[in-house]
Amino acid sequence: MKTDLLKLVEYGGCSAKIPAKQLEEILKFLPLQSDPNIIVDIDTHDDAGVYKINEDLALVFTTDFFPPVCSDPYEFGQIAAANSISDVYAMGGDPVLALNIVMFPSKGLPLEAYAEMLRGGFDKATEAGVRIIGGHTIDDTPPKYGLAVVGYVHPGKIMTNSGARPGDKLILTKPLGTGIIMAAQRMGIAGQADIEEANRQMKLLNNKGAEVMKKYGITGATDITGFGLAGHALKMARASKVTVNIKMKKVPLIGKSYNLVDDGCIPGASFRNLEYCESDTCFAPDLDYNLKMIAFDAQTSGGLLICVSESKSEKVLSDLKESGIWLPEIIGSVTEHSDKFLYLSN
Repeated sequence: MKTDLLKLVEYGGCSAKIPAKQLEEILKFLPLQSDPNIIVDIDTHDDAGVYKINEDLALVFTTDFFPPVCSDPYEFGQIAAANSISDVYAMGGDPVLALNIVMFPSKGLPLEAYAEMLRGGFDKATEAGVRIIGGHTIDDTPPKYGLAVVGYVHPGKIMTNSGARPGDKLILTKPLGTGIIMAAQRMGIAGQADIEEANRQMKLLNNKGAEVMKKYGITGATDITGFGLAGHALKMARASKVTVNIKMKKVPLIGKSYNLVDDGCIPGASFRNLEYCESDTCFAPDLDYNLKMIAFDAQTSGGLLICVSESKSEKVLSDLKESGIWLPEIIGSVTEHSDKFLYLSN
């Protein structure tokens, strides 16, 4: 009988993250390391840590893992690996090495499912030019998989969530909706075409977007995962001490995500992300409720949110499209900080 991983989980993918508000409370108790070679640490809640080796080389180090986001073990392995590697791309780095992180119920699932998860991760890592050189497995249920990833970056060419500047345009490289579609799949109301498209988007590496960012010397970027577009945009705005303005009607969506929200399919993670952002966000009075909740939808292996000067924005957008990225869009702008860090409008 074919293994269906989704039957084992309540929350899959990045929607299984501890709520952002609770996580920030936990991180307050974690002391910051004092080392002049630490370039990026947990202080700005960025995508990865960066450690300077010499004047020409720094290491980007990150880790991510989560419960199944789809039914097929091989596809789950691909998605989990793509998601883990994405943090290195978001920092402007080149991923190089990785270790597997696996939790697997040895008595609850056939070992073939374990092997397929690892094979999916291996194939996606190989596509990214990453070598998996080991890992660690514990017996646990439900299964979880991800990678610890090391990459290289030049110390003077790091992209961070604190690099947004007033006047920048915001470009998003992947459509939203993976959390909604996954929830709808578990409810049995998602169309097969939408499920397949969501899985395809989650398996896509962010390497092409990263190459375009490096070409244009981008300094501000992040990737969109468990805290949703709004949550990660807010973290960027706080770290950069600016205000981020997002026009939700400009944001590309996967399939019938909007209609699924209209049908009442709003994952619990969306409400947790809304709670985290609400006090620092201004909502336009006429903001479409469905689009509002889509802004807080937890994404798994989502796209890059790139800050680009207005003079370069159209060139960057054109290069992203030429690279084969599907539907990159300018979705907003950055201004001087006002009374709120985040503005959402139609």
